[in-house]
Amino acid sequence: MKFEVQENESISECLDRMQKEGYTPIKRMEKPIFKEQITNGSASYEPVSRKIIFEAIKK
Repeated sequence: MKFEVQENESISECLDRMQKEGYTPIKRMEKPIFKEQITNGSASYEPVSRKIIFEAIKK
């Protein structure tokens, strides 16, 4: 099962939510979120935030 840290949620709150549902985290993944910037006709990508996802197994 995968749990994503919500926008207004801390990592510890996400871990608490996982434990309440009976899951234990086994892996943490971070995916960057990029924003496209077009300057003089060329596109560049800048990281603006990240998405944190925990992979978990049932206790």
